[in-house]
Amino acid sequence: MGEINLARVDERLIHGQVMITLSQRSGVNSIFVVDDVVAKDKFMKDLYKSAGGRTGQKTIVMSTDKAKFYWDEYQFKDYSAILISKNVETIYELVKHGIPVKELNLGGIARKTDEDKQVTKTVYLNEADARKLKDMKENYGVVNIYFQATPSAEKTGLDSVLSMFNL
Repeated sequence: MGEINLARVDERLIHGQVMITLSQRSGVNSIFVVDDVVAKDKFMKDLYKSAGGRTGQKTIVMSTDKAKFYWDEYQFKDYSAILISKNVETIYELVKHGIPVKELNLGGIARKTDEDKQVTKTVYLNEADARKLKDMKENYGVVNIYFQATPSAEKTGLDSVLSMFNL
């Protein structure tokens, strides 16, 4: 049975030194990019596979539904993966489906609406996403949720971000 070694939310998906450093974590042998738009676009899919290949890890690009199917049918085989998505909603949907995630890193989320709050230098969240993060921690076993743009940057814990929303 496979496992998610780390889940990450970053709108840039695979990029530069961040993914190279993260992909060198103990036991990681693959990167799963889960994004419905990228999975449907052959050019973008090939681009992200190529970028992931530079980390030395097998890179699989799939839709949210394909990720659920791959878990249900194969339990991710023998992959120890970094699962990366552009948004909290996708990770939340996968976790609620039953894909076990213990550690979730939020690295980069741009502001989309006036309701979004800047919670760290590189992450904007709305209250709905903050509630999803809280739910994942309290009810779905995601025990370590933190905000960190790069592996060398200081971590911000979930509790301090939730306090910005009075949650």
